[in-house]
Amino acid sequence: MTYRETLKHPVVARLSLIQLISYFGTWFSQVAIFSMIVSFGADEMTIALTAAMAMLPAVILAPIIGIVIDRIDFKKMMLVLLLVEISATIGFIFINSLAFVWILMLLIFIRSAAASMLFSAEMALFPKLLKGKMLKNTNEIHSIIWSFTYASGMAVGGFVTYKIGFDTAFMLDALLYTIAVLLLLGLKLTIEQHTFVASNWQLFREGFAYLKSHKKLLHLILLHASLGLTSFDALITLLADHHYKELIAVPLSIGIMNATRAVGLMIGPFFIGRIIHKENLHWFFLLQGSAIILWSQFEYSFYLALVSLFVTGFFITTLWSYTYLLIQEETEKKYMGRVISYNDMFFMLSNVLTALFIGYAAKQSISLEAITAALGIGFLLVALYYTWFKQRYL
Repeated sequence: MTYRETLKHPVVARLSLIQLISYFGTWFSQVAIFSMIVSFGADEMTIALTAAMAMLPAVILAPIIGIVIDRIDFKKMMLVLLLVEISATIGFIFINSLAFVWILMLLIFIRSAAASMLFSAEMALFPKLLKGKMLKNTNEIHSIIWSFTYASGMAVGGFVTYKIGFDTAFMLDALLYTIAVLLLLGLKLTIEQHTFVASNWQLFREGFAYLKSHKKLLHLILLHASLGLTSFDALITLLADHHYKELIAVPLSIGIMNATRAVGLMIGPFFIGRIIHKENLHWFFLLQGSAIILWSQFEYSFYLALVSLFVTGFFITTLWSYTYLLIQEETEKKYMGRVISYNDMFFMLSNVLTALFIGYAAKQSISLEAITAALGIGFLLVALYYTWFKQRYL
């Protein structure tokens, strides 16, 4: 079954289009956010905390998100969440100095909380509608859309921010979310909503007990969480500010670097998705780590760094989507929302810790090259972990 055949499914097609537009808007304004705080004179930890704030909601709110997803109608929830994202994005316009950076972080937290819940809801919905090759393709399509919008959103966002400023980027972002809302209104979704008679507290305990009793599932969640080591937002911003600003403007540098990596993210699944499986997964973790170490050696040159960033991105999408598929296939449907939210909690916690590690290490005057290499070595250890997991559980 091809991606084109998968997209003939009306729900997959409509949600993919909504994802395409809303994700593009998110990455479009991401460049504006980081460029804005750099222009205000933000230090390394402020940049790292800003990056972490976008990931923190999935960590803190995971138990609540899982229960909400299992209880609430998908379409109604999606509408509310998109409206929250619009409101928070408009709020960015009123930030004009570092004195209000705490408000910026609060708005990022609110917008990211809505985005996290929306993402988890979609990933819990798909296994209820699809299975087998159809589900695998849908995960990969979602990843390709994310990668494409990351590349195009970062590239266009960097150019627009450089040319016409932060506030215009935020307004355009809000407009894109509004288009996504209009598309959502036309979504026709028929799915049986599971009725729970238990209290929210009981649902939380049941979900936690289910996860605790399934050791294989826990290991799969930890393997997926390792992809948080590729949370490079703070690292790329610091490289743009410390290494490349004499060569190219910071917004353009951030946009170009992220866009180049995302091209690799987008292209990789077309080649790797056909050959990756449980028996060879460890080799792709090894390749991912090696690519990051290669990038660390080329960071002294902006153009060589771009080449290695492309290689770095080549494996990420397939590793992300395939490990997610393994989790979906291992989970019973009635626990899907809660397990998916816990999985996203671990994944985002890994992202947060990576961002804070980058900021703290840079603050301690550890070179950005050494920080990058450390992230690559992390994936070499994950490859060993998966080898152990495969021998024990597969």
